[in-house]
Amino acid sequence: MESIWLEYAWALLILIGLEGLLSADNALVLAVIAKHLPEEQKKRAIKYGIILAFIFRFAALFAISFIANVWQIQAIGAAYLLYLGLKHVIKGLFGKNNIHKVEEKEVAGKGFGPTVGKIALADLAFAIDSILAAVALALGLPDSPLDDFGGMDGGQFIIVVLGGIAGLVLIKFPATWFVQLLEKRPALETTAYAIVAWVGVKLSIITLAHEDIGVLEPHFPHSTSWTIIFYGVLVGIALIGWFAPSNKSKPNRDIVF
Repeated sequence: MESIWLEYAWALLILIGLEGLLSADNALVLAVIAKHLPEEQKKRAIKYGIILAFIFRFAALFAISFIANVWQIQAIGAAYLLYLGLKHVIKGLFGKNNIHKVEEKEVAGKGFGPTVGKIALADLAFAIDSILAAVALALGLPDSPLDDFGGMDGGQFIIVVLGGIAGLVLIKFPATWFVQLLEKRPALETTAYAIVAWVGVKLSIITLAHEDIGVLEPHFPHSTSWTIIFYGVLVGIALIGWFAPSNKSKPNRDIVF
């Protein structure tokens, strides 16, 4: 039983780290959206926008708990994570350094209310990535002794919820620290999306092992061999990103919350 909770704790730690790296650029985008407002309104707009996003995220989390084990949803989620991760990895390696670019002219002239709404909708769009990644990580965990919630194991659902909360907390509070970390080690941004793509592979494995598909044995996604392979590759990706040399110009990532 202890080994199960250790695996849950490890998955949550990975999810929080991934949320932190993704939230850094997300926080930058939110700051740019509110940039045209007076200073006192800027902070309030971001605060209220994140509160609305908190409500939207939890609605999405509760909805996805009832359909997470539908293989068609898993397949779509896997395809999206693979597309998202590989697209950003290719851009990070061969394209422009600034992946999330928001033109100021798109937000200029908007009032306080519309800005709050735009921040909330932008964060909800970011949440799709993190929620799918959290679901992919959670579905690969062994069943917990907790009761099911919707269509998910109770323990797996808690991991997804904690991941969603972490995403919002990291945008609101430690975002500046993660931005500074990305300035020192810019390769971590590409690394984060490489991990997203690898999590997409994990969700693909879960889909192929679904009882209605049957390409892989149902127990394979929870097997010791696949668990070692998944976390081994994940740690390898993280280490490569951490020690990768920085040879690109650093974008201006100043954030004031």
